[in-house]
Amino acid sequence: MTGLKVCIVGSGNWGSAIAKIVGGNVMKFDKFDKRVNMWVFEEMINGQKLTEIINTTHENVKYLKGIKLPESVFAVPDLVDAAKDADILIFVLPHQFVKRCCDSLAGKLKSGAVGISLIKGFERSPEGGIELISKNISSRLNIQCSVLMGANIASEVAEEKFCETTIGSAEMEMGKTLKELFETSYFRVVVVDDVYTVEACGALKNIVACAAGFSDGLGYGDNTKAAVIRIGLMEMVKFTEVFFTGSKLSTFLESCGVADLITTCYGGRNRRVSEAFVKSGKTIEELEKEMLNGQQLQGPHTADEINVMLKNKKMEDKFPLFTAVYRICHREIPPQALIDCIREHPEHL
Repeated sequence: MTGLKVCIVGSGNWGSAIAKIVGGNVMKFDKFDKRVNMWVFEEMINGQKLTEIINTTHENVKYLKGIKLPESVFAVPDLVDAAKDADILIFVLPHQFVKRCCDSLAGKLKSGAVGISLIKGFERSPEGGIELISKNISSRLNIQCSVLMGANIASEVAEEKFCETTIGSAEMEMGKTLKELFETSYFRVVVVDDVYTVEACGALKNIVACAAGFSDGLGYGDNTKAAVIRIGLMEMVKFTEVFFTGSKLSTFLESCGVADLITTCYGGRNRRVSEAFVKSGKTIEELEKEMLNGQQLQGPHTADEINVMLKNKKMEDKFPLFTAVYRICHREIPPQALIDCIREHPEHL
């Protein structure tokens, strides 16, 4: 009996770090096939194809330089070829590319395939609201889709520094299989069934991290930043209560919740670029090009998507921090207005 075949859809910083883990774990368990396909958007690096570099040197020299990938990981430039025989598809690419990716894969996947999304963000629905990316993937591809979110800075995971993560899976048997696929001695996994809250945390915390970065850029200090993080957490809880019925408060105490929020507000790219946004006066787009090696920031995009929902529900005033981040990113108000926006927060009344 052949093992479960795994395909990683995406090969950026986080995708490559996950490839290191998954490529190692498939060699440890008989239930998995010993080859992991990783879809790589083809690029030329110093005159050589990136897929060829990965497959010969076992290193993603563009997005995870200096980290060796297991020889079980194969870079594949064609998305359909990479994914068509997979039993488990790991989606780990910028959320704005999900639609294009799913359109390419629709009707071409193996019967019974399942997915797991590591993508932090929301999709904007045609009706003007927001949709969880796991639901979007599930509906577009007609597959079950779990999620993995946590306090997981890709470079630290790749360097095998201890951390935790959370898998949200509606089917606990599948959750157990996914735990085997992802867990290592340094990457510990907790499985919960509160899928929507796990995923919402992974997206919403990036908005809070932008606010933390604005605070840092303004030199407001640790007390102010702590207040921003606490208020942001309360807005995350409130948002899931309002828009995702059945969310569990206990999920916010998992790695996907408060731990991921703290990490992102101190060490993530959303905080770092937002600080530079204040200090440099440059646009988010300019800073993405300068600081992120061509990758896009998730916080401002998520703030845009959340703001559509809040406007439709006439609830912007109930989420002043989320709304302030949206308005600052669009230069409707200056970063200095952040504190005024949250000074009379509903949590204080």
